[in-house]
Amino acid sequence: MRFHRIAVAAVSAIVFGAALGMARPEAPYKLVQTVAVGGEGGWDYLAIDAAARRLYVTRGNRVMVFDTDTLARVGEIPGTDGVHGVALAPELGRGFTSNGRASTVTIFDLKTLKPLGEVKVGENPDAILYEGRSKQVFAFNGRSANVTVLDAETGKVRATVALGGKPEFAATDLNGRVYVNIEDKSETVVLDAGSGEVLKRWPLAPCEEPSGMAIDRKNGRLFVGCHNRMMAVVDTASGRVVATPAIGEGVDANAFDPGTGLAFSSNGDGTLTVVRAETPDRFVVLDNVATRPRARTMALDEKTHRLFLATADFGPPPSPTADQPHPRPSMVPDSFKLLVVAPQP
Repeated sequence: MRFHRIAVAAVSAIVFGAALGMARPEAPYKLVQTVAVGGEGGWDYLAIDAAARRLYVTRGNRVMVFDTDTLARVGEIPGTDGVHGVALAPELGRGFTSNGRASTVTIFDLKTLKPLGEVKVGENPDAILYEGRSKQVFAFNGRSANVTVLDAETGKVRATVALGGKPEFAATDLNGRVYVNIEDKSETVVLDAGSGEVLKRWPLAPCEEPSGMAIDRKNGRLFVGCHNRMMAVVDTASGRVVATPAIGEGVDANAFDPGTGLAFSSNGDGTLTVVRAETPDRFVVLDNVATRPRARTMALDEKTHRLFLATADFGPPPSPTADQPHPRPSMVPDSFKLLVVAPQP
């Protein structure tokens, strides 16, 4: 009987792994490359066009573009004041940047990287998402607590929708729904991808201050990075939080690799947490990879399964003043770098 139970459990695990469609690698991930980039400006989100082999890195007032395989610099998108994110619409040959300080979205040509136009949106757009079914761009505006919905082909604003709180990262199921974290309310808002209308509000407790988000479309799971050091795994049909595996501190991005079935959390404490599904509602931490402090945003290359992160060196903070009681440390000039994390054979 004991052998029978073990055999049944093993078969169940194999069946679930097959349902996820994943290779289930057991080898740990490792930081394999550090590339000095330099230049002025901070950074925020990274984005990858896996088919075109391009990596987009936001740098304050511009977006730097690299070859994903060689990390050679191939170009730059200028004039993106306070840029946070990049959304890509390959079938339209267009990309979109969210420019926080300018409160605009820049539309650019994917081949030439030349700007095609600029659209006024809400205040301080942060995350930005292209939804292919509706061919619309969603610019999530942090200061005005709303989302601007743009027609990706014409660049015209179709709607501005109140979200009831500060939006962070977002994802789409490619089947008519867009999900976005509301950081100050610790909830996920579900939007209709066509109209932008709010359909549902899901509390994320025990998750606090949700930031990054990724999606497993096949199995209906969201992976939400929470600032109380957990990853909230959310059922996309019901909004139920099904698991909360532990992650590092200071998360700002999440990723999911459909080829391996693994979820990732990039953390400002210098770790990359790797999470694996054991069952639909049981998730375990496979690895905590050492990266570098402040490497809290990332992008996943689904073709090679490598992850790209960004960081820099910082000096000590200046002395506090009445205007700045908690001053931030300054970035060391020309210390900006890209990190590559890869699964080990």
